[in-house]
Amino acid sequence: MEASAQQGNYVQVYVMLPLDIVSVNNRFEKGDELRGQLKRLVEAGVDGVMVDVWWGLVEGKGPRVYDWSAYKQLFELVHEAGLKLQAIMSFHQCGGNVGDVVNIPIPQWVRNVGVSDPDIFYTDQHGTRNIEYLTLGVDDQPLFHGRSAVQMYADYMASFRDNMKEFLDAGLIVDIEVGLGPAGELRYPSYPQSHGWSFPGIGEFICYDKYLQADFKAAAAMVGHPEWEFPRDAGTYNDTPQRTRFFVDNGTYLTEQGRFFLAWYSNNLIKHGDKILDEANKVFLGHTVQLAIKVLSAGWREGLNMACENALPRYDPTAYNTILRNARPHGINKSGPPEHKLFGFTYLRLSNQLVEGQNYVNFKTFVDRMHANLPHDPCVDPVAPLQRSGPELTIEMILQAAQPKLEPFPFEEHTDLPVQGLGGIGGGEVEDPTGGMGGEVQQDPTGGMGGEVQQDPTGGMGGEVEDPTGGMGGELPPTV
Repeated sequence: MEASAQQGNYVQVYVMLPLDIVSVNNRFEKGDELRGQLKRLVEAGVDGVMVDVWWGLVEGKGPRVYDWSAYKQLFELVHEAGLKLQAIMSFHQCGGNVGDVVNIPIPQWVRNVGVSDPDIFYTDQHGTRNIEYLTLGVDDQPLFHGRSAVQMYADYMASFRDNMKEFLDAGLIVDIEVGLGPAGELRYPSYPQSHGWSFPGIGEFICYDKYLQADFKAAAAMVGHPEWEFPRDAGTYNDTPQRTRFFVDNGTYLTEQGRFFLAWYSNNLIKHGDKILDEANKVFLGHTVQLAIKVLSAGWREGLNMACENALPRYDPTAYNTILRNARPHGINKSGPPEHKLFGFTYLRLSNQLVEGQNYVNFKTFVDRMHANLPHDPCVDPVAPLQRSGPELTIEMILQAAQPKLEPFPFEEHTDLPVQGLGGIGGGEVEDPTGGMGGEVQQDPTGGMGGEVQQDPTGGMGGEVEDPTGGMGGELPPTV
């Protein structure tokens, strides 16, 4: 294939590093083990790795007291291996979500503020606090030793930039993913298992801290309804829509008050993302990095670069083939870029189990297929210097931009570049447009590890959306 086709069909593959790659004591103690694992990733043709950079570790000792030493050691090892790096600004707690094996809370000195003012945390209608992430109600409240939440996040990112300058200048760090909520996602903690939620419960509205309540009352007063309050008929965590008066067909969500509440709830989330992404854009302006966030979004429809990850580890060909089918829904295009293709995929997560035996053979083949059976190319999708974002969009403009532009498109039944190995796949052969021959693959009845952005039934989102403007999230569809 020509270079243009390579650019179009090649899907970058990253591997997520273990949650405890930097210990809960902010120490890098797994250098020897990681060095061997990174060598195996390089041999498999992987493009890079992704890592959480935990706020609770780096600024854990006090306001503006940053300790980046452990992450510097880690980054040096990744640089030595010749891999790219995606760094996540993780402003949330590690622990309590599916797959969390360690507990890293947000900084203790921040939580101490919550002792006297527990409303800094998201709160449900029962008064239960969620300490995984600060409520967006304190985004602009100078409650944290004179700083607001947004200012703390901005200062953290600026310190990262200054202390990791050598790695930014060397081109090691290519993506900065900005955490915007629970599990790093732009959402409310509406379905925490720690509060008793279980699938498929509808969850609850989480806006009962005093700051968001005051914001809602002020917004309602501005439209002439100071008497309006939050819904009282939206059910509890494990209800179904039919058991509520709010969500049932023709429910109270359709009333003037219900529509107003939903618009306020959603728009505040969008504004939260806008504020923090704008700060990130200013911090990394001019550096050769891209900004990324995790959202529930039909990103292809909106023309955004989409990168996704699997919800749970899988090592079998059936799962890999599901990802491949989702990564290029219509397969290889020998004359140019496919109409729809993932920008990148992150495998969750690095372990000895992944890089040994048949699991490694399957994974290496999977990476080859994601690369469209082309040689590993570190220059695919080069990163340009980050530019300043445009002016902030109004909510009306955002909602208009989020209207569907394409009809849903069908996926091919099978991938045209299947992975074969232990685990068994269906018979028959399909032509490999790059010259190889691959067997047809049975569709995974469990859904496998889907590469497209879709909600994980455990509550986690398996994807992220890259903002190609590098700026505010104004182009992103609203999350209700």
